[in-house]
Amino acid sequence: MIAIVDYGVGNLFSLRSSLRSLGLEAEVTCEAERLRAADRIILPGVGAFGDARARLDETGLVPVLLEEAERKPLLGICLGMQLLFDRGFEYGEHPGLGLIPGEVAFLGEDLEDQTLKIPHMGWNSLEIVKDDPLFRHFEHGEYVYYVHSFYARNCRESTLGVSRYGNVAVTGAVRRGNVWGTQFHPEKSGDAGLRLLRAFAEL
Repeated sequence: MIAIVDYGVGNLFSLRSSLRSLGLEAEVTCEAERLRAADRIILPGVGAFGDARARLDETGLVPVLLEEAERKPLLGICLGMQLLFDRGFEYGEHPGLGLIPGEVAFLGEDLEDQTLKIPHMGWNSLEIVKDDPLFRHFEHGEYVYYVHSFYARNCRESTLGVSRYGNVAVTGAVRRGNVWGTQFHPEKSGDAGLRLLRAFAEL
């Protein structure tokens, strides 16, 4: 069973529908015991880093996520991926979960071409820079769907894939131990995204 963490942030049900379309058992939950019982965990999220961290704290699930990340595969998606890092700088500085070294900063700070739109939104190809089982059914250069204004940086050792946006190599996928993350939305990335979710279910 794949547990999708419900902390009031994100469209959880489209993700659940995508997993179920693959024939996978998926449950949206905010209960610690259901997370402990799951074979895998997905931490989704859309919105602002600080608000999401505060909501996650309110659930009391942070210690559970940190414990379970030592035992089973955990996947962060979009803002859920950003929360995996040490800190985020969206409307101030906020602590992340510290599962992956690095920080989350405003994409516009590093763009040389200021005519490029923020948020970075739409389809972009993912360049695989490090082989990983998450890409078992995924090809180098396939297109995935992004919607974000902040991105992870100073995390080269954990970076699995990047997408080019102007001069910036946007961190698209990361891994450290049992913890993976995608800045893009697999559940909105068509067949390529579904294949990536299938590979996560096989980890």
